[in-house]
Amino acid sequence: MQNRFEQKTQPVLPIGIIDYGMGNLQSVEKAFESLSCKVERLFYPPNHYNFLAIVLPGVGAFGDGIRGLEAKGFLPFLKRWISKDLPFLGICLGYQLLFEESLESKGAKGIGIFKGKVVRFPESKEKVPHIGWNSVEVLEKSEYLEGISSGDYFYFVHSYYPEVVQKEIILLQTTYVVPFASAIARGNLLATQFHPEKSHKKGIQLLKNFLIHSTIHRPLVTI
Repeated sequence: MQNRFEQKTQPVLPIGIIDYGMGNLQSVEKAFESLSCKVERLFYPPNHYNFLAIVLPGVGAFGDGIRGLEAKGFLPFLKRWISKDLPFLGICLGYQLLFEESLESKGAKGIGIFKGKVVRFPESKEKVPHIGWNSVEVLEKSEYLEGISSGDYFYFVHSYYPEVVQKEIILLQTTYVVPFASAIARGNLLATQFHPEKSHKKGIQLLKNFLIHSTIHRPLVTI
């Protein structure tokens, strides 16, 4: 008998993973392939919407990230994709770039999907960057969080985090020096400060939930 995931997903359309020169994407690809997904790495914006979902990963500086997207022409595509509420996953830097600006790279404007700026952890006795495992607190019920509970651990690598203005979109909160939004969601958009692809069983569970949600709720938009 097929399990719930196999019954509801069996994705035919590939997952598009944006490669804009910000980090090794192999772990993201392998995580989705472990869930029987077709994966296509995108070096330039496609001229169609024939993907189950688009994933924007990334590690590095905010300014370098936005310049990488601009240089390869991805910004118009990403804005159109998200405006149509097509499934989107932002990871780490790919989460931060959804906001308006970052104190890390003054003068660099983000994609601007959400209000707010990206700030550095304040000075404290804790080491920055925040590297390693940390727990999450569930703030909102969501299909994205099936099988995930407060106290579960995920893997982080970052010195900056978004100050989220729209509190209603915050799914998960994590505390390191200060509390911060470690995952947000709106419609078919999910974004995380942690790396689900490096977070073992709970990370794979989150990606599985994202695939199920995307398969069920994806609008019928193709070009």
